[in-house]
Amino acid sequence: MKQTPLRRALGALAGTLALSVALTACAGDDLASDSGSSEGSSASAGGPLTIASQSFAEAELVSNMYQLLLEDAGYDVTLQLVDARDAYMADFPGDVDVVPEYVGGIVNFLNTRENGANAEAFTEADGQDMADAGADLLDAAGITLLDVSEAADANAYFVTQDYSDANGVTALSDLEGQKVVLAAAPDCEGRADCEAGLEDVYGIDITKLLPLGYASEQTYSSVIDGESDLGQTSTTDGTLESQGLVVLDDDQGIQPAQNLVPAISTEFLDAHPDVADVLDPLMAALDTDTLAELNGRISVDRAKPADVAQEFLTDAGLL
Repeated sequence: MKQTPLRRALGALAGTLALSVALTACAGDDLASDSGSSEGSSASAGGPLTIASQSFAEAELVSNMYQLLLEDAGYDVTLQLVDARDAYMADFPGDVDVVPEYVGGIVNFLNTRENGANAEAFTEADGQDMADAGADLLDAAGITLLDVSEAADANAYFVTQDYSDANGVTALSDLEGQKVVLAAAPDCEGRADCEAGLEDVYGIDITKLLPLGYASEQTYSSVIDGESDLGQTSTTDGTLESQGLVVLDDDQGIQPAQNLVPAISTEFLDAHPDVADVLDPLMAALDTDTLAELNGRISVDRAKPADVAQEFLTDAGLL
């Protein structure tokens, strides 16, 4: 067929459009490839994630912070609260992916599990030193610790103010040689920072250990009512004075560094590296005074841990 000038022009235009489409398709392939590469670096974000922690107020508070931040990052979070560390460590790593921990607590737990109940405890007073000291144990367990927070909270032991005044007891060493009933967490038995330390370092005769909980209402009541002589709480407990209770000085230093730290399944973290970007800023935002103040809102003002967590994260610009 003879081509007219118009037909030739339309043919040229069609060719130009076809070339343009082809080039766009190629560019689109490249962009898709680039996008896929970029997506690959962030594709780990989101999906199911299980947090496990102990059920006392401070642990519940920090667990709620983790949950809110990780849900905001796109994860479908399940939160499990249990009575003692032993309960969740049986499933971590594994069914549990993330645990709000205390650096000395998890390192010494792994040390005892690996080397036996008589293993010499790690006593580093600095949080990062404790994490470094436990590096081999953590690696063997498949656990990675993220940034260690400045915020720290160790075990503490209290008596009634009346008992302290009447007997001149202000430090744990003042109880040397005395028979004592202790109300504490179920996992206190045999621990160097709890029953074993009180007996071996301070020479206190623990005649009975009542597993009533860590900083729990039952533990407070047991001491106040005279069922127990000594109760276990934390160094950031803001409720003691209002209850007529007083902490005894740990003058022999049986408490190792107990800074807050996120403990993550190494396998899970390898697949979801963004978890560190979510939780490390929280560790940087917390300090011991802030932690004590937040605990007070729960234990004294009776605010819900989830509400306190939400307010703190919002005020700190983390949510």
